[in-house]
Amino acid sequence: MVHLVTRTDPGPGPVVGFVVSKGVGNAVVRNKVKRRLRALVRERLTTIPADSGIVVRALAPAATREYASLGADLDSALDVARSRARRRSEAVGSR
Repeated sequence: MVHLVTRTDPGPGPVVGFVVSKGVGNAVVRNKVKRRLRALVRERLTTIPADSGIVVRALAPAATREYASLGADLDSALDVARSRARRRSEAVGSR
């Protein structure tokens, strides 16, 4: 699950945070999921606008996903988040 917002205090690049709860697994599993997600997001940083704030929330199935599948899930979640952000900005612009 990915949440994306446009920051009002743009810096040199996007800000990314990760949420991996105990529901994902024990500390070893959670850290493995975080490391994988960090690497996957790093590979996609050039496609993320510099004024973005992103929160990536890992759900329990992330613990058992293969790296490539987790990457596909992240791509899908980023697409949905971009679409939501676009709709929000269009709604604000039409007011």
